[in-house]
Amino acid sequence: MTINGHRVMALFEGLEVPEGWRAELIRGEIVLSMSSDLTANLITASVRDQIPRHHWHGLTTQDVAFVGALSEPQPDLVVFERGAVERSGRLVPAPAVTLVVEVVSRTSVLRDYRTKRELYAEGAIPVYLIVDPIKGLCVLLTEPTRAAASGLPDYVAERTTKFGEPVPVDLLGITLDTTEFRLYS
Repeated sequence: MTINGHRVMALFEGLEVPEGWRAELIRGEIVLSMSSDLTANLITASVRDQIPRHHWHGLTTQDVAFVGALSEPQPDLVVFERGAVERSGRLVPAPAVTLVVEVVSRTSVLRDYRTKRELYAEGAIPVYLIVDPIKGLCVLLTEPTRAAASGLPDYVAERTTKFGEPVPVDLLGITLDTTEFRLYS
């Protein structure tokens, strides 16, 4: 990590985030955003409630660590196997994470669809679910790899479904019911 990288990390770790906001470190850039809309929170809660708790942890407001990427995003939901992570510390290492969920907001479209897609693929997170209450779609991404043509990290498999249609998440052994997902008003 460069001197500038250390400065960014120190600044980020010491940042006092105002109530009602959250901070993420994405590729060396500190990103402040307002807390989620009620619609996004209800979608996140619905997904979390469908994760089998006997085998998985499903956490909100959990930061994820990416080695060498100067990134500590805070996905809307982070899912990892019970016992895969020690029970202390602020960060869950990306290699321990099985699924991340991002619920798109009007200000996070590019970040969720492009920047975080690359970041999560680079971190080899097996499953990335983008839930989009603007378009009424779920985009399930699996099989992270480096794209041959561009050399950039990406996901090989992509499945798009409309709200109301089931979303099979094979790695977790579940099919998400999306009938309660709503569009932003």
